[in-house]
Amino acid sequence: MTYPGNLLYADRAEAGRVLASRLSGFLGNPDAIVLALPRGGVPVGFEISRQLRLPLDLLIVRKLGVPGQEELAMGAIASGNVLVLNRDVIRKLRIADETIQQVIARERIQVARQEQQFRAGPIAEVRNRTLILVDDGLATGSTMRAAAQTMRTHCPRSLIVAVPVGPVETCAQLRQEADQVLCVATPSPFGSVGAFYHIFNQTTDEEVRALLERSRDSSSEIRQSA
Repeated sequence: MTYPGNLLYADRAEAGRVLASRLSGFLGNPDAIVLALPRGGVPVGFEISRQLRLPLDLLIVRKLGVPGQEELAMGAIASGNVLVLNRDVIRKLRIADETIQQVIARERIQVARQEQQFRAGPIAEVRNRTLILVDDGLATGSTMRAAAQTMRTHCPRSLIVAVPVGPVETCAQLRQEADQVLCVATPSPFGSVGAFYHIFNQTTDEEVRALLERSRDSSSEIRQSA
């Protein structure tokens, strides 16, 4: 389906279905798992998980937004105290170290909150498995870099970054962190991720919990029918 102007997707669910079609080689693969970044990556990851009959889990990563320009990332923080800073943004905007530390401290609290709110237990076993890291799009890539670096410490067999849209340079940079980067569209000029969706409402905590619960129920049904 095509959309007017810059629009590529109706919503995150459609973006997930498009990604699933590009990842069809993993259909039913017992060694593959989808790891979605909250919150916007969860509806995308849910569709990939549903279409390919793969388990879905959550990887908690928080963007470090520039004060007053929160949509612009100066870095990201992930579970396990993984920290990624975008030195180019920090240098260009002359962001003081004290300000950076304040944002880090605030986001660490949010990582802990989301771990408690969304996770029923520890992250799924990922050692020697193919990990498909999913978000609804890339901008600076700081959040996804933190996610990839976090999961590298768990010794996966393969690490795949899968996103519906992102700048060509960001997707290229991520190839240093992942074994494969699947970025369906790399428009130029880029702007923001939301500019390429018809519907890009904020994903709520309730939606995240509901999708994770549906995924767990589906996974249980698949195991029982196997």
